[in-house]
Amino acid sequence: MAEYLMYIKVLGGFVLLLIAADIMVRGAVSVALKLGISPLVIGMTVVAIGTSAPELVVGLQAGLAGAAGMALGNVVGSNIANVFLILGCAALVTPIANKEGALSRDTAVLVGGTLVFMVLCFMGTIQWWGGLILIVALVAFLLSSYFRETTEGGPDAELHSEEVEEIGTIPENMYIAWGLLVGGIIGIVIGAEFLVDGAVDIARTFGVSEEVIGLTMIALGTSLPELAASVVAAFRGHAEVALGNVVGSNMFNILGIAGVVALVIPLPVAPQFLAFDLWIMLAATLLLAPMLLWKWKLNRGVAVVFIAAYVAYIAAQAYGVDRLLASV
Repeated sequence: MAEYLMYIKVLGGFVLLLIAADIMVRGAVSVALKLGISPLVIGMTVVAIGTSAPELVVGLQAGLAGAAGMALGNVVGSNIANVFLILGCAALVTPIANKEGALSRDTAVLVGGTLVFMVLCFMGTIQWWGGLILIVALVAFLLSSYFRETTEGGPDAELHSEEVEEIGTIPENMYIAWGLLVGGIIGIVIGAEFLVDGAVDIARTFGVSEEVIGLTMIALGTSLPELAASVVAAFRGHAEVALGNVVGSNMFNILGIAGVVALVIPLPVAPQFLAFDLWIMLAATLLLAPMLLWKWKLNRGVAVVFIAAYVAYIAAQAYGVDRLLASV
């Protein structure tokens, strides 16, 4: 029985993260609306932070458990999964086209933030001051976006408001809303602990590196809330919300989550990241540019290519990136 416990922990962690993240976001959105916060601000902050909460808590849990490589792998792997897997699945339901003028500034910040994150990684270890740089960049972006969108409005503001509408049913009672918010946070913490504990046990049992576990198993598990939200939005005919979810989540991952974890514990960067995974993440980020800047439509054919690219990426991890690079 003991040998199966690590799998039970991982599966239980996945389920708890998926359910708890949804509960927490619904409670947080309800509380924010009751407090008179506009849907625009809620979409920019509450929804974005809520869907990224599993990555944040898992990253902190992994870092504090001495598995810093798993924490960094979670950030990089989640960004890769968000583009190739989540957008691919959403576009299979219905093609995705960006609204005119929406997310153009977000694209510049996402690409710029990715490059800054990579520069910090190539220093060998992301120290506390690097984490502080990332967090300051995120706060500056959120403040500038808030002042711009509240004064000018436009497609960005409409998209953030749609993200709130896509949350679905939220409680009317303030006490229930707070209960969901607090209960969701507790569930995320417990789910993250189960997931990290089980993943660490699997890594040690099979001799797989913490980085690879973070890039694959952990990243996929923490991306489940975004995957569910994006596919549901696509079924409802609001596929552009999936695009907003991915851009927002990826931005919070590299600036917010990596920044917060690096403030708590230094993040050493394994050679595999520098040789392979960071470049795949950058390529995935740059592939978003045609959709966001030039309204390139993500149709079902391209969606299949995206999903195939993610499967190939996971296969490369299973085969061994070192072996793959050596054979090239």
